[in-house]
Amino acid sequence: MASTLSSLQTINSSITNFPCVPIIKKPKLHISLTKTSISSVRVVCCSSSSSSATTYNEDEEMDKIRRLQNGSDVRGVALQGEKGRSVDLTPPAVEAIAESFGEWVIKRLNNKEKVVMVSLGKDPRISGNTLSVAVFSGLSRAGCMVFDMGLATTPACFMSTILPPCQYDASIMMTASHLPYTRNGLKFFTKKGGLTSVEVEEICSDAARKYANRFAKVSTTLSTRPTKVDFMSNYAKHLRDIIKERVNHPNHYETPLKGFQIIVNAGNGSGGFFTWDVLDKLGADTFGSLHLNPDGMFPNHIPNPEDKIAMSLTRAAVLENNADLGIVFDTDVDRSGVVDSEGNPINGDRLIALMSAIVLKEHPGTTIVTDARTSMALTKFITNKRGQHCLYRVGYRNVIDKGVNLNKDGVETHLMMETSGHGALKENHFLDDGAYMVVKIIIEMVRMKLEGSKEGIGSLIKDLEEPLESAELRMVVLSEPRYAKAKAFEAIEAFRTYIEQGSLPGWDLDACGDCWVSDGCLVDTNDDPTAIDAYMYRAKVSSQENGEHGWIHLRQSIHNPNIAVNMQSTVPGGCQNMAKVLRDRFLLPSGMDKILDVTQIDKYAKSGDLSQDA
Repeated sequence: MASTLSSLQTINSSITNFPCVPIIKKPKLHISLTKTSISSVRVVCCSSSSSSATTYNEDEEMDKIRRLQNGSDVRGVALQGEKGRSVDLTPPAVEAIAESFGEWVIKRLNNKEKVVMVSLGKDPRISGNTLSVAVFSGLSRAGCMVFDMGLATTPACFMSTILPPCQYDASIMMTASHLPYTRNGLKFFTKKGGLTSVEVEEICSDAARKYANRFAKVSTTLSTRPTKVDFMSNYAKHLRDIIKERVNHPNHYETPLKGFQIIVNAGNGSGGFFTWDVLDKLGADTFGSLHLNPDGMFPNHIPNPEDKIAMSLTRAAVLENNADLGIVFDTDVDRSGVVDSEGNPINGDRLIALMSAIVLKEHPGTTIVTDARTSMALTKFITNKRGQHCLYRVGYRNVIDKGVNLNKDGVETHLMMETSGHGALKENHFLDDGAYMVVKIIIEMVRMKLEGSKEGIGSLIKDLEEPLESAELRMVVLSEPRYAKAKAFEAIEAFRTYIEQGSLPGWDLDACGDCWVSDGCLVDTNDDPTAIDAYMYRAKVSSQENGEHGWIHLRQSIHNPNIAVNMQSTVPGGCQNMAKVLRDRFLLPSGMDKILDVTQIDKYAKSGDLSQDA
């Protein structure tokens, strides 16, 4: 632990602990990028000869920015090194997007006398420093005062807009979550929470015009340094206080985790702080924790609670050290997974079930929103505990926003979770925060022990049944990138039509009912439906022999040119049979095999083998 703390001190040595809201003059407008330090970084936005300028295609340049949108985020390739992918998240692109976001915030605050304050945090990716300067430049150009949080987490960026003493007007987190080190991206927050897909689309469209118009611009100098702030210490204290107050330990209030051993696997992302700044200070033994030091190359494994290597390494550490709990964070800590004291991985449906069990103890009868890829067994688990289960569109922002809207409509909804590990609670500003989820689990673990239970946290989901079969396949759209979204939409809508016409016997579009969701868990039927960012449908599958025994879900990828096909079955061979029906009764007769690469579907339908290369 001493070496870990030493490493952290080295990393943070350049961060000055300024107050969150210093008295600084309003930054100069129309400022761009400089040379290679944080105070002066020069980035050549683009060079163009007069001859090439005459052949410059403005629409193509604008499309480059629009294609960076990934639902409610921006993501792209920031470094060379990916086969078949060129760098598209460049400093000029990031600068234009940041400027448009700054202008968007200023416009909505509608207060000409106020200096708008925006913070920026980042994960440890090696492209972060260069792209951070582009963000600072864009925000300054928009007229914002900028604050550099340094290494941070996505939830902390949002919390910097509401926790005193900072309470910034908006924040940006630079991360690409669990994606390779070559990628990077931006997540946007105001005091109301994360931006919606529609809002990010508006910002990217405005940035696209800026980017295209500056094709031959000359870079200038960033004359005002962003103010560095140590907000992560405030955020860690916030989490510690929650644990202390809610455990309310009768013997040692300040160290409620004394006697517990907890393993953290941060995956070399931003999550190491949770070990030394939360758990250690609350008395926990964190010996055996893994990959705590930030490393933007992610040398050990993908920082992802869905990653089998990450979970297996954490499981081994829990068993080797006889620990009470293992924790796995993704890169920017907006997702998490856990391992119980017996070494059982808890992620996906199992994590949703665990959080449901905890929340339903506190809020009996509440509605729980998940994406439509969760199992029938999870629905049974939730309803058996007197909860309501709303299945909704895939996409963590979709799931969270559905919970927000249900509460507005008078339907008490305390938990929203996606199978990827994104989870938000009403009590925590509807924020998807992997650290807060773990805090809830830790509090329940301590309470169980104080009540005399000898069972671990995993005992809360012992009644959860596992699906007999599950499969995920992909169909790549055979089209130029600019037309891929339209082609995927065409295929998804054709799938819906075939089901509604009865061309797929025993297949029916799923619906929730009480949650005002219909048409394959896609369409809101209330008075204020949410805009659809990507098309997808879930169909329940039945037969005379087995009754309702599974489901299939087709989803248009928001960013990549493909369609995801998810299936689950409670009968042997059910998923393979669904693949056969999908191929023989839809893809081939509809002609969709001409615009989609159905290789994976065809191979799985023939062999039932998911391990094959496809």
